[in-house]
Amino acid sequence: MSSQEIPDENLPAEQDTAHGAVEVADDPFADPGLPAHKPRIQDIDERAAKRSERAVAFMFTLSMLATIGFIASYVIFPVDKIVYIWPFGHVSALNFSLGLTLGVALFAIGAGAVHWARTLMSDVEVADDRHAIEAEPEVKAKVLADFAAGAEESAFGRRKLIRNTMFGALALVPLSGVVLLRDLGPLPEKKLRNTLWAKGKQLINMNTMEPLRPEDVAVGSLTFAMPEGLTEEAEDFQNQIAKAALMIIRIEPANIKDKREREWAHEGIVAFSKICTHVGCPISLYEQQTHHVLCPCHQSTFDLSDGARVIFGPAGHALPQLRIGVNSEGNLEALGDFEEPVGPAFWERG
Repeated sequence: MSSQEIPDENLPAEQDTAHGAVEVADDPFADPGLPAHKPRIQDIDERAAKRSERAVAFMFTLSMLATIGFIASYVIFPVDKIVYIWPFGHVSALNFSLGLTLGVALFAIGAGAVHWARTLMSDVEVADDRHAIEAEPEVKAKVLADFAAGAEESAFGRRKLIRNTMFGALALVPLSGVVLLRDLGPLPEKKLRNTLWAKGKQLINMNTMEPLRPEDVAVGSLTFAMPEGLTEEAEDFQNQIAKAALMIIRIEPANIKDKREREWAHEGIVAFSKICTHVGCPISLYEQQTHHVLCPCHQSTFDLSDGARVIFGPAGHALPQLRIGVNSEGNLEALGDFEEPVGPAFWERG
């Protein structure tokens, strides 16, 4: 491109053709300055400012209501309730309500803060020179003064409706997280102390799903049983069988050393909890000659001829025994529930 084709404004200010030197302007990148400030309608019309104030307060209030709705949804909707919501289809009522209310609560706070900043806070642009990282005392004083001026210009002290509703929204939103602590687990109440066993409930063979009769249990055999009325299709089957599973063993009455075990048995047929008292593993290894059962997880060993006491391993307690008898139909039945809770380390937990 020749010099004739270069626009005049892009040419150097002065050329010295004799020496080949070019002299340029002193400051080719002059500060263009800031455009003139244009006031907003809220700056000149107090009624418009009041409308913006009410709009911000409405969003903060909406956030508070959404937070309350979040907590209410957590209490009202069961975890397994499914509802149809167009266009999402079938969804969990609890998850949908929690997501919707928490989303509205957080969005309303953000939208209210943005609307406040854009309509009521000062929008005058201020340019300042960069300074050293280590601030001088004068700079620190200036920063504090600017902060105080910004607080004054934000009308935080004057717009009490905005201030109070914002405090309310910010105070309520953290409650959503506090309520979520409920998911750490339900309180055990008395669930660990009780099982499905009760007086008159028949012992059901877990292999045949038929009631057990004394003649079905041979000396030296091991059979697993569960309470009458419990089925594998039940929604809480795993929770219930984890407490109610039984080991049924027949021992010669003369070989039973523990007096209470002999009294709670029926013709040498004894029923003990199948759940190890160490960490809750199911016990299934039976030594016929010694009447010992072994937990496969950590080798805790129990003597079923002596009240199922621990003779080896980390388990801290004997296996609970279920008192059994025979009903009018000749089937084995429970004569009550376990007298002590089943499962691992219950007594250490209180």
